[in-house]
This record gives sequence, structure tokens and C-alpha cells, in this order.
Amino acid sequence: AIRYTERLAEADAVASVGTVGDSYDNAMAEALNSLFKAECIRNPMMRPKGGWASIRDVEIAVAEYVDWYNHRRLHGEIGHIPPAEFEAAHWASHEPVSYVGEQVPVGAGPR
Repeated sequence: AIRYTERLAEADAVASVGTVGDSYDNAMAEALNSLFKAECIRNPMMRPKGGWASIRDVEIAVAEYVDWYNHRRLHGEIGHIPPAEFEAAHWASHEPVSYVGEQVPVGAGPR
């Protein structure tokens, strides 16, 4: 945690995570998890009649849900387009950045 904090300071970056116990602690992950459970796991239209037969069935349903969520689900906060389409448009509007040859601060890499 100390190295992480030091590296953020060196890069003039701000941590995108809250501290334990504050209102931002895992809020996005918890919101997505609740949405996933409502739309996939507990949704009678997604769940096979009689429940999941095996872990494999759940794994397949999760993969299908993630694909749908990213590529076909229309998201109201980003203009009623799928997240993958929004991300592609975002990166298409930016110049590519090359980090080749950039100096890495001492101690920032793996041990």
C-alpha cells in the first residue's frame, strides 16, 4: 500500500478507490453485483426451469450475460448505446500514446 501510494504521488495521480468504511468503498462493484444478480441469477427468464443444474450452467450463463451487458445492452447514461460501442468511440477519438522508451522510476517495477 505504501509503494502504491508513493507511485501515485510520483505520477501526480489520484487513487480511484475509497478508504475502508467510507461511502465510496466498493460502491461501483456492489452496484454491478446487485445488477448482475437481478438481471441474470434471479431473473426467471435467465434461470432454467428448476434452477441451475450445475456450476457449468452458471458459468455459461455468466459468460452470456457479460457478453450481452457489454455488446448489446443499451446504457442510458452513455447515450443508449452498448458499453463496447461507447468505449470504441472514446478510443477512436484519442491519439494513440506510445510508452516505448519511457523511463520507469526505480522501485516501480516488479521485484
